[in-house]
Amino acid sequence: MKITLHKYIINEIWPIFFSIIFVAVFIIMATKMLPLTEMILIHGINALQIGGMIIYLLPDIILFAMPAAGLLSVLIAFLRLSDDSEIIALRSSGLGLYQMLPPVILLSFTGLCLSLVISFTLVPWGNRSFKNILFEVVQSKADLGIKERIFCEPFENIIFFVNQFSTLDRKMRNVFLVDKRDQEAVNTIIAAEGEIYMHPGEKIVTIHFHDGTIFVVEKKMKASRTIKFRTYDLNIDLRDTVKSFSSREHAPKEMKMGELILKLKTFSIGDINHNEMLIELFERITIPIGVFFMGIIGLALGSQIQSRERTSRIGMGLSVFLVYYILLAGARSFCETGAINPLIGVWIPDIVLCIACCYFFKRVRSEKSVDFLPSIKAIMIRKKPS
Repeated sequence: MKITLHKYIINEIWPIFFSIIFVAVFIIMATKMLPLTEMILIHGINALQIGGMIIYLLPDIILFAMPAAGLLSVLIAFLRLSDDSEIIALRSSGLGLYQMLPPVILLSFTGLCLSLVISFTLVPWGNRSFKNILFEVVQSKADLGIKERIFCEPFENIIFFVNQFSTLDRKMRNVFLVDKRDQEAVNTIIAAEGEIYMHPGEKIVTIHFHDGTIFVVEKKMKASRTIKFRTYDLNIDLRDTVKSFSSREHAPKEMKMGELILKLKTFSIGDINHNEMLIELFERITIPIGVFFMGIIGLALGSQIQSRERTSRIGMGLSVFLVYYILLAGARSFCETGAINPLIGVWIPDIVLCIACCYFFKRVRSEKSVDFLPSIKAIMIRKKPS
């Protein structure tokens, strides 16, 4: 009897779980489709590169969505059982809340393990691969970062401001450029027109300016000079960019667990970099634990008999994971600045979920409502002056 019940509950939950993950991925990726479409249509980026970017973004998006999916899948499944009076039938057969708990624990634990795999292996792989493919795009399309009427830095230490820019022939009008690569002086170029020429074999980009002025100012402010020109070529060596990229330090989100632990030892306690490493290290554990607690809370909220509280229980579920994500973001911010010790701060969201889990279970076991609104309304009525 119990095995049949457990299979039945599992079959109710897992399709909803994967449907929510799919919807979350679709919504998040939809917000990124406009810049990706612009990269394909305007800048002519290879569709395979765009596909690679999407694939590399998926692990981070899925991990972000899993706590919410764990909560809502269990909640919706048990709301359906409650609306069809199946919860009443199970309880009248002597099967209480704890008899319905094992399949939820099994699925929640499976979600925890799956989240750990994604967090430990797929997320750093995806973030690192995404950065690599972005660099390949920058190499092949050097003008990718140039936008009209926006200060931008498509190359290191070279700042652009362009009034008009044609991506088809790579021509610019009313160009303002600041070149800070020289260690002795800063060169500011103002020109009526400019064109970008690529030399892929030599890994050099040439910017050909027309009718402009160069303002050269020494960084120690001891001297300056002005140079007017009809034409002027500025060369940018991409090999320096390649060298700096290949030797760059990986961000914490790109590191595997072993790399994080080794890198953590190179910084002193309380240092911002030390805090960032520690936060990333523990979040790879705390977020999967949050997936587990979310599933248990979904059972407590969804297994109440009162069908009239369906809307309030959905609202409570949404409130729980909204508070969780706010705490997650808030804890990260406070821990990075050192206001809260990262060893304690990163666990705050999970501690809150654990407390909420115990509270909801206690209320449901004693057949009390989990809705706070009636209690809040009653308090406000009592405090209202007569």
